[in-house]
Amino acid sequence: QVQLTESGGGSVQAGESLRLSCAASGGSISHRGMAWFRQAPGKEREVIATIRWNGDTTTYPDSVKGRFTISRDNAENTLYLQMNSLKPEDTAVYYCAAKRLLVPGVGAASLYDYWGQGTQVTVSS
Repeated sequence: QVQLTESGGGSVQAGESLRLSCAASGGSISHRGMAWFRQAPGKEREVIATIRWNGDTTTYPDSVKGRFTISRDNAENTLYLQMNSLKPEDTAVYYCAAKRLLVPGVGAASLYDYWGQGTQVTVSS
């Protein structure tokens, strides 16, 4: 049973940066695709970054492309999200997720079977 624990959230001003971490325990994530999702109040959970098991492929929606970077360290069993040039609309709870093995696709929340508890990111103008 993989357990995911996010850290690094907080309150920042617009234009500042944050780096989120997601530490895995109880099992390895080295062979799993991983992703970051976020959910703002009153909105649906949305995927904001995905990364293939070996790190060679990443995807981002247009809303964060060029500002956010997902990365992983399989030796440390850890996932990261570097967030630069933060905007007030980035305010949300951010979740990391581990993808089900051997299933195609990356964007849908239903593809992920392990989730962290979430970390709050608040960006003020």
